[in-house]
Amino acid sequence: MSAASRDSRPAATVRRAVRLGALTAAAALALAACGAGGTSGGSGNTNFVTSKDGISTVKSADRKPGPEISGKTLQGKPLDLADLRGKLVVLNVWGSWCPPCRAEAPGFVKVAKATEPKGVEFVGLNTRDTGTGPAKRFEENFGVPYPSLYDPAGRLMLRFPKGTLNPQAIPSTLVLDRKGRVAARSLQPLSGEDLRKMLDPLIAEK
Repeated sequence: MSAASRDSRPAATVRRAVRLGALTAAAALALAACGAGGTSGGSGNTNFVTSKDGISTVKSADRKPGPEISGKTLQGKPLDLADLRGKLVVLNVWGSWCPPCRAEAPGFVKVAKATEPKGVEFVGLNTRDTGTGPAKRFEENFGVPYPSLYDPAGRLMLRFPKGTLNPQAIPSTLVLDRKGRVAARSLQPLSGEDLRKMLDPLIAEK
């Protein structure tokens, strides 16, 4: 073996180790973030009452206004939640890389279609996807009928009041009432049945 070959081996080994370490760290970060719900995102009296199934609700008199949420969808179209005032708004935080998001998607699609005639609008909040391509394929694969705001850095999540959303809880779901106030929340994946449990009492409100 030549001296040049001997000299190149340590450098190549180091480069491979660095690449492997970076991939391992990225995978660990994704797994830690995905499905890490169950705790509130900071202090603050949000008046949530949490049931055994992990769904938290707020009485009408205790609800607080949601923040201004607007931006571009995955398709590049403008979307402002303020334009949906007067309807119930289901805001689902998801990422195409997140297995629990894929698991809950069929139920969300089914419930979105069933409740649209009842004045319910679904909006996704796509986060931590570094490009729109994988997220668009996610929508196509599951037949998602509603738009999603593109929020790769998670900045829109941080606009909600403390204790409302946990930035590490992906997927998570919020429901805004017809006045734009935070009415319900789940910091974990939801089945279609559990989603209906969250929505039906709010649909019945006058």
